[in-house]
Amino acid sequence: MTTHVLILCTHNSARSVLSEGMLNHLAGQLGKDVRAHSAGSAPSGRINPFALEALQNAGVDTAGYFSKSWDAFSQDGAPPLSIVITVCDSAAAEQCPVFFGGQGQPVKVHWGYPDPSNAEGGDEGKRRAFELTRQAIGYRMLQLLQLPLGTMDKAELQQALAEIAKS
Repeated sequence: MTTHVLILCTHNSARSVLSEGMLNHLAGQLGKDVRAHSAGSAPSGRINPFALEALQNAGVDTAGYFSKSWDAFSQDGAPPLSIVITVCDSAAAEQCPVFFGGQGQPVKVHWGYPDPSNAEGGDEGKRRAFELTRQAIGYRMLQLLQLPLGTMDKAELQQALAEIAKS
């Protein structure tokens, strides 16, 4: 049974897209039955080109990626979500979305990252920030993929995801 993971950010243009790309890419490499999706509470309607560049440079296929609303994941026909991860930077007083909905409540965890879109240093500074964010996200996604997702109950999964958040 596929484990569906929804990654949320406010605009669904940078961090959530990096997370979706890395989790799907790594799951494919490792042969794991995990499918990532990303969405935003106030989608910008466009994906940051530096996010696409960072993913493509890492060998991730970004065909079909687009900025979308989280509403699609609480409607009939939406994939049954096991995990919802927010990736906004609450330390920077960003408003992180709180997800309700789906069939049965998914396990929720917050893995905050500073917004690489705000990096200084022009295009090169942004490129570097996006690449560093992609690497940090990739590290956590690898840890998630090492979990025995098919055999964990919600409490065990919540604890394991909280531990990854500390890494």
